[in-house]
Amino acid sequence: MLAKTTAGGIGTAAGSGAAPDGTVDEHSAATAVQAMFNSIAPRYDLLNHVLSANIDRLWWRRTARRFREVLARPEAAILDICCGTGDMTMALLRQRPAGARPVIAADFAHEMLARGARKFEKHGGAIALEADALRLPMRPGSLDLVTTAFGFRNLANYRDGLREFRRVLRPGGQLGILDFSEPDGLIGNVYQVYFRRVLPAIGRLLCGQHGPYNYLPASVSKFPSPDEMLAMMREAGFREVSWTPYTFGIAGLYVGTHSTDEAA
Repeated sequence: MLAKTTAGGIGTAAGSGAAPDGTVDEHSAATAVQAMFNSIAPRYDLLNHVLSANIDRLWWRRTARRFREVLARPEAAILDICCGTGDMTMALLRQRPAGARPVIAADFAHEMLARGARKFEKHGGAIALEADALRLPMRPGSLDLVTTAFGFRNLANYRDGLREFRRVLRPGGQLGILDFSEPDGLIGNVYQVYFRRVLPAIGRLLCGQHGPYNYLPASVSKFPSPDEMLAMMREAGFREVSWTPYTFGIAGLYVGTHSTDEAA
């Protein structure tokens, strides 16, 4: 069963964000991203695990362990936004005690979320909510933790997303953003060959589409660097911000704490 709110992913202020080919503004970018993920939902889990050689599972578990203290609190209010098919949510649930408050798992791509909802029904402990990451249907200061895994990069406006996450977090609440990055050196060179040539070819073979797996490397190359992301997080009103690289910097976890100071 899916609850539903606005599903548009549309920011209201100018700023950097996802820009799939052919899009001209935030509205068209959000619409394209939503349609793209709905189209690949049936094979999304298979593609992720094959293309990452199952390393993605380790990244989700490591991220969940980073927040084990707040997850261990039964009353903690937790949102996993841009949850997709729910693998990050499931990693969070494994850190939750029996009888804990349900984790809210939200996404604006209906077909992705529907697959996540089926996982949650088997495990229990999560509520699937169809919602826009830039217009969350939560009261200000109502959450203790917001996580997002490989979804923040797809928002139409990164600054609006960070401000919205801060709005719904309580003072002292934590934010975790797990996403791809571009490693340097020899590892980076090898990675670029795989990411830009091999991965799109495998993606086309398995899902029969070229757009989504051409978009992925393009979106990573346009994504802010760790230093730029940390600066945006501070600007949005987060403190104690940090970035921890995973697997030679192929991915990494951004962490920040809601500051009581006014955002710039």
